[in-house]
Amino acid sequence: MKKPRLSILIAVTLLFAVFTLGFFLGRNGNHGSVELSVPASMQTSPPQTTLPEPTTPETVAVTFPIDINRADTEQLTNMLYKKTRLEDTFGVNMLAVAEGRPETLGLVPIIRHHVKFQYELATRKYQTLLKKELDKKEIQEGLIKACDVIDLIIEILRGSKNVKDARACLTDGVTDNITFKSAQSEKMASELRFTERQTTAILEMRLQKLIGLEIEALMKDHEDTLKHIAEYEDILENRATMAKVLIKELQSYKKQYAVPRKTLIDNLEEAVVEEKKIEEMDVVFLMDRFGYAKTVDVSVYERNKEAADTENRYILTCKNTDKICIFTNKGQMHLLKVLDLPYGKFRDKGIPIDNLSNYDSSEENFIYIINLGAIIHSRLLFGTKTAMLKMVDGSEFDVAKRTTASTKLNEDDELLIVHAMTGEETVVMQSEKEMFLRIEASTIPEKKKGAVGVRGMKLNAGDALSNIYVLDGESEQTVEVKGKEVVLNRLRVGNRDTKGTKR
Repeated sequence: MKKPRLSILIAVTLLFAVFTLGFFLGRNGNHGSVELSVPASMQTSPPQTTLPEPTTPETVAVTFPIDINRADTEQLTNMLYKKTRLEDTFGVNMLAVAEGRPETLGLVPIIRHHVKFQYELATRKYQTLLKKELDKKEIQEGLIKACDVIDLIIEILRGSKNVKDARACLTDGVTDNITFKSAQSEKMASELRFTERQTTAILEMRLQKLIGLEIEALMKDHEDTLKHIAEYEDILENRATMAKVLIKELQSYKKQYAVPRKTLIDNLEEAVVEEKKIEEMDVVFLMDRFGYAKTVDVSVYERNKEAADTENRYILTCKNTDKICIFTNKGQMHLLKVLDLPYGKFRDKGIPIDNLSNYDSSEENFIYIINLGAIIHSRLLFGTKTAMLKMVDGSEFDVAKRTTASTKLNEDDELLIVHAMTGEETVVMQSEKEMFLRIEASTIPEKKKGAVGVRGMKLNAGDALSNIYVLDGESEQTVEVKGKEVVLNRLRVGNRDTKGTKR
C-alpha cells in the first residue's frame, strides 16, 4: 500500500537535509555527506520467527548518506518509501466464520461466501415482504367483496346479538342466532365464507371506507399489491433477477455513503534504493574505562599508540563491517555494529556503549569484548563463579539479534571469564579460600551456548571461584596470595572436578 506522495513532507525533508549539510560543513569541512536519521518507530523490519528482544533506547537511528550534489527527487522519494512507512506492506489473517465454522480462507473463498451470504439475506428479506403483501392481498380482497354485499353485512350486524355471532356468520355462514329481514338474506348469509383476517378487517372497517373515492383507492392499492407480489416472486424464483436487485442496492449504498479515498492502492513496482556499497577497511575500536566507545583509522592509532593504550580499557583492530561482541557477567552477549560507532579523530570523546546497544551499566559488567571476526572460527571458554566450565564454538554467536544469552547460568551464579582459545592452553581456577586447581583445557567439553557446562572444580561449602586464568605456556603468570606470589605456571596439572590445593 502506497500512501499519497506527501509533497509537503518531502519538501520539508529536503529543506532539513540542506540545513543539516550547512551546519555539518560549518563544523567539519573534511566531510562531504549528510546523514538522515529515521526513528525506529518508522522503520520497517523483516518478519521474525522469534519474539524480538526488548530494546533499552526508545529510538534507534538508521543512517544513510545522501550526496546533496548528485541527489535527485526520485532517489530521495524512493529512499523515503524504503526506509520509512510512507510505503507499507502488511499481512492479513483471513479468518472468517464459514457455514458456522471458523476457517482461514483465501480472497476468492471470502468473496464467494460473502456473495452467498448476501443472497441469503436478500432471500429472507423478500420472503418477509412477500408474506406481508400476501396478507394485504387477503384483506383487500375481503374488503372489496364486502363492499359488493355491504347491505347484507349491515343486516347481519344489526341482527346479531354479539360480535361472536356476527363473526361466526361471516366466516362459517352460521345464521342460527341472527335475525334476518327475509329468508333470501339468511340464505345469502349462510353462503358467506370470509377468512378470519378478512372478517376482522370488515368488523373494524369504518363507514367512510364506503365512499366511492375510498373504494377506488382500495382497488388501486390492490393492484399495487398484486404487482409487488409478482415482483417479489420473480426475485425469489430467479437468481438473475435477485442479482440485479443486489447490484442496484450496492450502487445506492455507494452513492449515499462513498467518500473519496484518502490513500492509493496500486500495482506498482517496489521502490528501489541504490545504496552506496561500503568500502571495507581496517579500523581500531577504542573504549575507555567509562564506557565511551569510538573507532579511528589504524594510522591514527599508530601515531597515538602510547596515549591510546594508557587511556583506553579495550583496544581492538577489526574491519569496519565487523561486529563487536560484548560479554557480561549476567551471561548476556550484546552485539554492536562497528559502523554504528562514531568514526573520526583520536581526541573525539565517543559515545557511551549504553546508548549504542542494550547493555545496561547499572545492572551488568563487562567480562570480555572482542570482534566477531576474531572468534567466529575459534572456541570460547566460559567459566562461572560456581566453577561451571564449557567450550562453545564461536560460530554460535553470529546471530542477528542485538542481545542474546551467551550461556545458561544457574541461580545466584555469575560469569567470571570468557576467553578465545587458540591452542594447548591450561586453565587455573582460584577460589575465594585460596584453593587452586590447574587443568588441561582439552578436558573441558564443548557445549552449546544454551548449556550450563560441567563442573571444573569441587568447592567446599561457602566457597566460590574468585578468578579463572588461561595460561598459554609461553609467558609466566603470577598472582599474589596473602602477600606471597604464586606462579601459576608452576602449579601441578590436576584432573577436572577435583578440590585442588591450598596456597
